[in-house]
Amino acid sequence: MAKVEHTVGALPDVVSARANLTLKQLRVTLAGATDDPAPVLDALATLGHDAQLLDLDRPALTQEASSARLLRAIAVAGFGAMNIMLLSVAVWSGASGTLRDTFHMISALIALPVVAYAGQPFFSSALGALRARRLNMDVPIALAVVLALALSLFETARGGEEVFFDAAVTLLFFLLTGRYLDQLMRDRARSAVTGFAKLASKGAMLRTPDGGQVWRPVEEIVPGMMLVVAAGERLAVDARIRQGATDLDRSIVTGESMPVAAGPGCDLEAGTLNLTGEIEVEVLRPAATSFLAEMMRMLGAAESGRGGYVRIADRAARLYAPVVHLLALVTFAGWLWVTRDWQASAFVAISVLIITCPCALGLAVPVAHVVAAGA
Repeated sequence: MAKVEHTVGALPDVVSARANLTLKQLRVTLAGATDDPAPVLDALATLGHDAQLLDLDRPALTQEASSARLLRAIAVAGFGAMNIMLLSVAVWSGASGTLRDTFHMISALIALPVVAYAGQPFFSSALGALRARRLNMDVPIALAVVLALALSLFETARGGEEVFFDAAVTLLFFLLTGRYLDQLMRDRARSAVTGFAKLASKGAMLRTPDGGQVWRPVEEIVPGMMLVVAAGERLAVDARIRQGATDLDRSIVTGESMPVAAGPGCDLEAGTLNLTGEIEVEVLRPAATSFLAEMMRMLGAAESGRGGYVRIADRAARLYAPVVHLLALVTFAGWLWVTRDWQASAFVAISVLIITCPCALGLAVPVAHVVAAGA
């Protein structure tokens, strides 16, 4: 997020850029209303992000597809982990010689397609980052899984006693589970933010001077107009009842779902649901400054805001991946210098990469922020 904001914010015509991780959106303010947004999309492409101008119907479909892919990957990783673990238990229990080597080969046949499929979310993210000549948190994960798999294949080929297929596949299963739960949290928070947009009416019935009715889009409704709101319809703007009596669902304002009786002189907020009778209301404010619009702006500001802990995590994340890779490299070199055994050194270096997988930084901080924003 910091890299995206810094790169886009440095463009000549960009006044500000603020990324929203939950909504997977970047809000950019350009210097002029006629400025071309194409340079922003080009800058995001150089960072490895395939971006397009916001289409309100696309994000939901994209997120559903992403969640389904993660769920399938979890199922494949879980299936592979269970079967490889059963074979590993047999080896730990004393299988040796040809029997042990056979179990290792069967584990390899299971692990290779499982890692190739279930590891795609991490591999594609890591490759995208490397193409853009940067590091993200998926690079050490992908590197650890690939190295563990490669070392295990080497040990299997030479008839070694220890392989790590179970570690590689089980690591993928746990990380995918965490990522899927994170996705569900974000979907829940996203629905809280986008739910208000679904409550906003596209227009309303205007009372004409001759007593008739004509539909007008919400952009053309101005204060002072008289609107007719039928039973079952939501108010498009903030208004005051002039004629009629009805029961209202004001849960969007109060959180209370019990109907509330209302009559002439009562002020109503945009998004309020008219339940029983037809009423005639006078417009108090345009849709752009209504209660519902203000709620949407506040939620957007909360989602785009940066809490103190999130800012600390952002700063830590910039150093995290380089430091982890450097630490693993130093560990490998140190053990190789002391033991002269490259296999033991590789084993320890891979362990460093796996143990330092950024679960807390990559999952806990964003989830805490998302849950708080949703509440």
